[in-house]
Amino acid sequence: VVLVFALSIGALGIYFIDSSDPIESCQNFYKDFTLQIDMAFNVFFLLYFGLRFIAANDKLWFWLEVNSVVDFFTVPPVFVSVYLNRSWLGLRFLRALRLIQFSEILQFLNILKTSNSIKLVNLCSIFISTWLTAAGFIHLVENSGDPWDNFQNSQPLSYWECVYLLMVTMSTVGYGDVCAKTTLGRLFMVFFILGGLAMFASYVPEIIELIGNRKKYGGSYSAVNGRKHIVVCGHITLESVSNFLKDFLHKDRDDVNVEIVFLHNISPNLELEALFKRHFTQVEFYQGSVLNPHDLARVKIESADACLILANKYCADPDAEDASNIMRVISIKNYHPKIRIITQMLQYHNKAHLLNIPSWNWKEGDDAICLAELKAGFIAQSCLAQGLSTMLANLFSMRSYIKIEEDTWQKYYLEGVANEMYTEYLSSAFVGLSFPTVCELCYVKLKLLLIAIEYKSEQRESSILINPGNHVKMQEGTLGFFIASDAKEVKRAYFYCKACHDDITDPKRIKKCGCKRLEDEHPSTLSPKKKQRNGGMRNSPNYSPKVMRHDPLLIPGNEQIENMDVNVKRYDSTGMFHWCPSKDIEKVILTRSEASMTVLSGHVVVCIFGDVTSALVGLRNLVMPLRASNFHYHELKHIVFVGSLDYLRREWETLHNFPKLSILPGTPLSRADLRAVNINLCDMCVILSANQNNIDDASLQDKECILASLNIKSMQFDDSIGVLQANSQ
Repeated sequence: VVLVFALSIGALGIYFIDSSDPIESCQNFYKDFTLQIDMAFNVFFLLYFGLRFIAANDKLWFWLEVNSVVDFFTVPPVFVSVYLNRSWLGLRFLRALRLIQFSEILQFLNILKTSNSIKLVNLCSIFISTWLTAAGFIHLVENSGDPWDNFQNSQPLSYWECVYLLMVTMSTVGYGDVCAKTTLGRLFMVFFILGGLAMFASYVPEIIELIGNRKKYGGSYSAVNGRKHIVVCGHITLESVSNFLKDFLHKDRDDVNVEIVFLHNISPNLELEALFKRHFTQVEFYQGSVLNPHDLARVKIESADACLILANKYCADPDAEDASNIMRVISIKNYHPKIRIITQMLQYHNKAHLLNIPSWNWKEGDDAICLAELKAGFIAQSCLAQGLSTMLANLFSMRSYIKIEEDTWQKYYLEGVANEMYTEYLSSAFVGLSFPTVCELCYVKLKLLLIAIEYKSEQRESSILINPGNHVKMQEGTLGFFIASDAKEVKRAYFYCKACHDDITDPKRIKKCGCKRLEDEHPSTLSPKKKQRNGGMRNSPNYSPKVMRHDPLLIPGNEQIENMDVNVKRYDSTGMFHWCPSKDIEKVILTRSEASMTVLSGHVVVCIFGDVTSALVGLRNLVMPLRASNFHYHELKHIVFVGSLDYLRREWETLHNFPKLSILPGTPLSRADLRAVNINLCDMCVILSANQNNIDDASLQDKECILASLNIKSMQFDDSIGVLQANSQ
């Protein structure tokens, strides 16, 4: 079929060549090269016609097919021309009708695969074949003349002039510079105007629409040697992308030689498109879905350093959003099990579904970041140490230092906000020194704050030691965790050389010296590979450090444990949290009068907005840090929940094994309820909202929490009563 189509196009090309000659002329077969080729083509067409006739099921219908009609009027004239040594163009232009099969040929060759491309080629081939065939007929009759006028009214028109005439006629422009003079030509033009105009009016807009609807962001990502790339998918909007790029491409980081490839099934709007153009050197966008293996192949997911999945924080149904992201993880892992995936989750309980994926492996760097868990954990730590959540949020977000000349608290706060957490290998000059010595040297000499190190035991097990004592000595290739304003500052710890930098007082002058260059040229077998020094945790297959805190005040000694009350000393199976037997929710419910009679002081009040239809915020993540086993039982702060009982019943399933919990059914906006729980004597008041209203303005999501905060702040209390109650406790 492909060969027949190719030969038909070849015969059409010979017709175009011969159309420059007169309609009828004397030609010698042995001297005319084009006639010889055309003869060979038509011999093949004749044989193929016979094979088609033999194979046809309906012999009668076979004679009426388009291909058969084309062969009737094109094959015999060639044989007659050879016999008479006279060439006649005749109806050879009908070979242009073969172009209608162009889309079928491309489908046979597996070139056309999508419905839009097939439809586009179909429309174009029908339009062009009709145009060329009609032009051939006009060329024949205008150059021949009318038979009843004895062929005397002919006019010399080239084939391409006829093509031009048909186009201006079909488009209803009709300049009049070229026109049909024969009666047959004019009669044909009358009917062609009706059919051609209809075709032009329907086909051309549809062709333009199909071309316009072609994906602007199709194509495939071309990986550059020596340059990593990450794939970002999920909730791709102007807000999520701008926040991600603002942090990932921040100037405080070292030169980020990583290309960011965004994959989303909806084309970006103008604002998002402008954002991509501003970062065109490091950002590319492709339209597609991670659920489609073809689209994953387009973004080269198999060679990507990691895949990040962003979640919609403002969605109406967090569980549905998590389910969508879990499906994305499954699709990506099915395509390439070894790819590292970092996904955002909204609900803590949905993280368990990821463990059911066979290729999910946290040791390989796979991670699920639960936003609700992070928020609740930060708030819980603030209940223990005021302002800790703000400090942690400032450490993990990238901000530049804004200079303020006035010596105010804002100056020092903004200076602290500009600091972030960085990792860097320590120089060999620190080997053998204790952690406090290295910490002092880094702070005094390098102006760096070292807070932790990665320590390898004799069994080569990696663990992260936070502020260890003098017994921990620095090893070759120890990784340090620093708080600094940018990545360049942290490099001082790697470049520091006692021989070259001992007398330098300005830390900015500490740069790579000759000793360090020599060391890099002849690296020690113990020295670590210099990859991913400045950034997050390393993506090593065997890298699974343990976090150890070295603070004797936080861990009760053996004697203290023995002296604790046997009924009180109860922990969960992990030994990390205080535990108690499961309690029914009815036993912890307080009425307003019971709460008023209860002496509450130094407690934590949790005001929660929610109802029976609200999504769960995961109060368990808030309670767990407040029930950590490194607190004595008598140090645990009593937690009182104020909110809808229907909502708290749903949360209670994950809270019933924690001690010192109470519930006051009510509303956080009720001052009577707040006074009943002695909110003026609490150590911390936490206000949470589980209501995820589908509001266009995202800032209105926090309206309930803001109103409750203003309500509490405006309440007035008698301080003397509070002091008496505190003393009585």
